[in-house]
Amino acid sequence: MMSDDKIIQPSLAVEIAGLKLKNPVMPASGTFGYGEEYSRYLDLNQLGAVVTKGMSLHPKAGNNVPRICETVSGMLNAIGLQNVGVDAFLEEKMPFLQRYDCPVIVNFFGNTQDEYGEVAARLDDVPGVAALEMNISCPNVKHGGIIFGTDPKAAFAAISLVRKRTSKPLIVKLTPNVTDIQVTARAAEDAGADALSLINTLTGMAVDVKTRKPRLANVIGGLSGPAIRPIAVRLVHQVVQAVQIPVIGIGGISRAMDALEFLIVGAKAVQVGTANFVDPNAMATIIRGLEEFCRDEGVADINDLIGSLEL
Repeated sequence: MMSDDKIIQPSLAVEIAGLKLKNPVMPASGTFGYGEEYSRYLDLNQLGAVVTKGMSLHPKAGNNVPRICETVSGMLNAIGLQNVGVDAFLEEKMPFLQRYDCPVIVNFFGNTQDEYGEVAARLDDVPGVAALEMNISCPNVKHGGIIFGTDPKAAFAAISLVRKRTSKPLIVKLTPNVTDIQVTARAAEDAGADALSLINTLTGMAVDVKTRKPRLANVIGGLSGPAIRPIAVRLVHQVVQAVQIPVIGIGGISRAMDALEFLIVGAKAVQVGTANFVDPNAMATIIRGLEEFCRDEGVADINDLIGSLEL
């Protein structure tokens, strides 16, 4: 006997700082290139947004090799923010991204406050750039970025300057390598951030016991992957309690169930990083998994799950 009940197609749409996303899934900066590299594996229009590789005022070569090594349930990287520079990005990379109706979030950074402001200003009037993600948290560089992420006063000053140089929605990406991430989160909110994304990688190190040398040329790197997810979920939960602006959760997400943990503790969206290296189609699989979960649980709107943690 056939049931008269109709199968409900759940809504996965979310909104962050005025950005309307068809679903809450996007790549984490630095794991997805400039979008074009992954376009042969999945349709970018499936994604909630595309987040680009971090952009600087001038081209950057990055660190010496080896720059990546595998760890238990994760990986260490010390890429050193290699990128083509903002001018080449606008000329060579942005035309490809403008073909899609998926919002483009451009990640950027600087070694000084003025560099942060200049990059933001150059991106401000670019058609197709939906928002900016300000990286104040990379643990791989020996100068510049890390001080902004670990010093709330420096973070406030840099974000305040950037806020004056752009009218686009401003997402600030936070480092977990601090004593109290809530302090940095509140400083970013007070400075004018429209949303926060966290966490960036945790600082780590690995040694080749046979050669007795570090496995990364940079000695230390950023730890990512499933190993850090419980830490990331905890920090997202804490930041959600500390600020009024939306939070995007990042850290070790490889399945829909992982993404749901972040949404339930209050993240409005998630970014997928290391999983893209394992499976270039990982985000499409996660999106389908979110649909299936909502359908199976009778959830008509994924927003009903956001912040639904019961304590």
